[in-house]
Amino acid sequence: MAGWKTRAEVAAIRKRYPAGSRIELDYMNEQGMPPGLKGIVKSVDDVGQLHMIWENGRSLALVSGADRFHRLPEPQAGKEAGKETEAEEIER
Repeated sequence: MAGWKTRAEVAAIRKRYPAGSRIELDYMNEQGMPPGLKGIVKSVDDVGQLHMIWENGRSLALVSGADRFHRLPEPQAGKEAGKETEAEEIER
């Protein structure tokens, strides 16, 4: 990581990746974290790390500037009654 993030940088990360945002991993130098892995943002901490709930059950944080990832589009509104969201499925 290239130094500490300013409060403004952390605020921008929180705004861009609010809790519940869907993320797809492009690169993380960690075994068992392949490109294409998807997860949900749980929170962004005071240094700008995105704490995640990954579909593989892990909970590693993303570090902006070290890891590469992108936000996925939000699912279509109006899900069918009785169907779980992806976040609900991952949290189980």
